[in-house]
Amino acid sequence: MMSTPNDPAAALPGRPPVVDLATWQAARDELLVREKAHTREGDALAAARRRLPMMEFDGKVEVTGSGGPVPFLDLFQGRDELLVYKHMWWDGAPHQGQCEGCTVTAWHLKDAVYLNARGVSFAILTPGRWDEVASYTEFMGYTQPWYSVRDADEPIGGEMGHVSCFLRDGDRVFLTYSTTGRGTEAASGSFALLDMTPYGRGEAWQASPDGWPEGHGPCWYWRSDAAGNATWGPTSRPVPQWTRPGATPAETLGRHSHLH
Repeated sequence: MMSTPNDPAAALPGRPPVVDLATWQAARDELLVREKAHTREGDALAAARRRLPMMEFDGKVEVTGSGGPVPFLDLFQGRDELLVYKHMWWDGAPHQGQCEGCTVTAWHLKDAVYLNARGVSFAILTPGRWDEVASYTEFMGYTQPWYSVRDADEPIGGEMGHVSCFLRDGDRVFLTYSTTGRGTEAASGSFALLDMTPYGRGEAWQASPDGWPEGHGPCWYWRSDAAGNATWGPTSRPVPQWTRPGATPAETLGRHSHLH
């Protein structure tokens, strides 16, 4: 049975009103107008990205992957387009001490088959030393290509935490687009899905109805302890690591150097 907006028993203190289907649909249709405008503005922004000027750089600069040093050109794997995620790194830190924000992105990008089908190659770049990177990717079970860009200048090296796009024309290579911060959320589908749910991301900055559960600090769910409790303490790991064979309760994050 459908509750009606006039039924006092249907009211939930501190929550949005409980209504019938027709009233809900009218409110949903009103919001849809704004959502469609948002979609169209997103399309316009994507069109503007495609018209950004390009920056050419030397595609023969070497990066180090599982097969040893290779020219950056090889990352295209014969395709004309390349999308990379630039993964931050803590030198010398154990697996549980590596960047949790970058783990969110890398975990969501474990398979690039749909990108490849559209002629786009994908790789993860990091300034970590290759021996550490190789151990980490084996532990995480990653199969997408990773490369150490420790000694490379921008736009291959440089600042991490970016999604960057490149175009190849023969042996010429160009940077076409790069974004960081919340701009990288497009790579992590869980964010958009959480934003559709009643409680959203459960973060304090969100504008929520009065009476909704009080939010936590930003990114509160990116790390957890062995029992699944969200915590950023030394006993925690980035959440996906608890799915990996051999993941044990941690006692330290082991972060003794600067985050690259």
